[in-house]
Amino acid sequence: MNEMDIKGMDARIKALKKSAEELRAMAGGFPAVYRNTSRVLAGIKMLELNLSDLLDQELLP
Repeated sequence: MNEMDIKGMDARIKALKKSAEELRAMAGGFPAVYRNTSRVLAGIKMLELNLSDLLDQELLP
């Protein structure tokens, strides 16, 4: 695909997800951090879905 590093994007999305999950686990008694990291994870899920679309397009002849 045109100059896109899909594997690199995938690695960064996974790193973002891991960081957000760790932060949410650390939130403890801070509900705002828990809620906001949950929202961040929802955005990351959208990135994962977008990336799967790119991978599907790349695999097509």
